[in-house]
Amino acid sequence: MSHLDQSLPRRAVLKFAGAGLLGGLAGPAHALDSDQIWSADYWARKGDVKLNLWRKRIGAPKPGEQPRPLLFLVHGSSNSARSSYDLAVPGRDEYSMMNIFARYGYDVWTMDHDGYGHSQSSGNSSDIASGVEDLKAAIPVVTKETGHKKAHFYGTSSGGIRAAAFAQAQPDAVDRLVLCAFTYKGNGAAEIERRRKRIDALRASPRRKRDAAMIRSIFTRDGHPDLYDRAMVEALVADEMPFGNEVPSGTYLDMAANLPVVDPAKIKSPVLMLRGEFDGNSTNDDLLDFYRQLPNGDRQFVILPRTAHSAGYSKNRHLLWYAMKNFLAEPAAST
Repeated sequence: MSHLDQSLPRRAVLKFAGAGLLGGLAGPAHALDSDQIWSADYWARKGDVKLNLWRKRIGAPKPGEQPRPLLFLVHGSSNSARSSYDLAVPGRDEYSMMNIFARYGYDVWTMDHDGYGHSQSSGNSSDIASGVEDLKAAIPVVTKETGHKKAHFYGTSSGGIRAAAFAQAQPDAVDRLVLCAFTYKGNGAAEIERRRKRIDALRASPRRKRDAAMIRSIFTRDGHPDLYDRAMVEALVADEMPFGNEVPSGTYLDMAANLPVVDPAKIKSPVLMLRGEFDGNSTNDDLLDFYRQLPNGDRQFVILPRTAHSAGYSKNRHLLWYAMKNFLAEPAAST
């Protein structure tokens, strides 16, 4: 096995951050003193369906370079990959998690799941099980381009469920796992209760309405719209509307009718669980129930203050980045 097949030691992450790290968490890309952020897209195949992958890092790949740690970002139910993790908001500080972690020295990847964004649709509902198959199709592409067979994974909302379900199915592909705005059983969670009242409608069609009004409602439904910048919301609407006013219904149905879909006892990797203080998709009790069953002693549970469900879009997104950066860069424990 070549050195590229090994996970890069987390303490080496800072070595690659360069001048971008000195610029702070929210420094814009043009503030870099060295190479600019490089990006490229790729295609994976799940049967006859083409799935789009998007990659960002500092500088283009070069033959013989030291491998960089991989971070794979998994999107949620209502928005596609690039608007979830690479959103540009004119006149505002950085919203792109891909840019932030590229500056930290990571090789950052994401993908549009079946029926979202730039990817084709199989016609299915793109439920959690389908999302796991999407990730299984994506990893060989990532391995071919980077030499890595293992990556850190981050997922938010149903993306967290997708990422955890993938970690359960393919443990050897996952290094460290970050679950943000996760839902385990969903009991007592206001948004999950609302979805349970819509089970019949969600079962009736593989697609559900996701227009501009629905996107805007994501940032009001927890009762704390002041935690988000209105300019961000409108930038997100502008990015997503070209893909139409419907998205797959499968993850909503899973979260309404089929929880739990992940067994915490089968997650072998280190895990960071992040919950916004006002997140309506979960309760502390729900997530702590999951957390206590995780078998790996390398685990953390963090509550993000003044944050609701959509942490990556929030005014306090820097708290998410800080907790995540420290977890991914944590030195390995001695044996």
